[in-house]
Amino acid sequence: MNRLVLIFYAIACLKSVDVGAQVIGVNYGLLGNNLPLADQVIALIKSNKINKVRIFQPYQGVLQTLKDSNLEVVLGTLNEDLQQLATDQSFAASWVKDNVLAYIPSVKFRYIALGNEVIPGQYANFVYDAMQNVQNALKAANVNVPVTTVVSYAVLGSSYPPSNASFGQDSSAAMSKIVPFLQQNQYPLLANVYPCFAYFGEPTTIDADYALGNPNASFVYDGTLSYNNMFDAMIDAMYVALEKVGGNGVKVVVSETGWPSAGADLATTNNAKTYVNNVIQRVLTGKGTPKRPETPLEAYIFALFNENQKPAGTEQNFGLFYPDITPVYPVNIV
Repeated sequence: MNRLVLIFYAIACLKSVDVGAQVIGVNYGLLGNNLPLADQVIALIKSNKINKVRIFQPYQGVLQTLKDSNLEVVLGTLNEDLQQLATDQSFAASWVKDNVLAYIPSVKFRYIALGNEVIPGQYANFVYDAMQNVQNALKAANVNVPVTTVVSYAVLGSSYPPSNASFGQDSSAAMSKIVPFLQQNQYPLLANVYPCFAYFGEPTTIDADYALGNPNASFVYDGTLSYNNMFDAMIDAMYVALEKVGGNGVKVVVSETGWPSAGADLATTNNAKTYVNNVIQRVLTGKGTPKRPETPLEAYIFALFNENQKPAGTEQNFGLFYPDITPVYPVNIV
């Protein structure tokens, strides 16, 4: 999936708080032919005191609009560019020059993410070398921006209970190189976390309150740890997998999470509103997960808008806003 990051008050429906802007962002995608202009979008974000956004590739028009916006930007790459970024240091240097150096210091880059959900897959083996080359180019320019990648839950071969989690056989080769790089440089791993998909697959065995993050959910116990929401459990499964390959100090940043408001039986406006508001309030507590209680959560809501050029069904219905900037449902920041 793809988009910018946020928490907001907006259009008389959303209340914003500065503390929320520190840990909540929104994915800003452009797969729609009816979306607002970039300056309108950035103005919307700024007016609601949101300070973090994620874009999936270096859209020059968006980057230009982000200049002097004071927003922190998670910048992605085209997956198709990974091979050349990995095998050609001069291409990586040129990419950094055109898409990062050209905008510094007017644009604040929080992370640069090499590849979106490419592990496992045809581009998986290029991620580590691409990360190395991009970091080399940044260091040569005396620029310090964390370099990482975005993974989906497909990197895990097992995830339940969280203590049994590990990277899958088809992901382990790539992750065994990436994780030490992140550990050594103290960079985070970006992970897309979607309890909705697990729930859609097993609605009769997974408690709806647990998937939605409702406070009345029954606890699930895993050794000495207990969970009353799937969001925490999924993050901790990723932490366990990281630790098994030497990533004890690697933080997990939730680069995407959300719930579709239409497109499937359990994709309802009420469920989407419930889940997203629960995640926001969960993150705003400042508390970490049961496994990493001292590590505050950072999460990017997917997504800013409903996008009509994505595949039909749930994919078109993850937005907080319709393209005309009216809210799909109210989001509460308190």
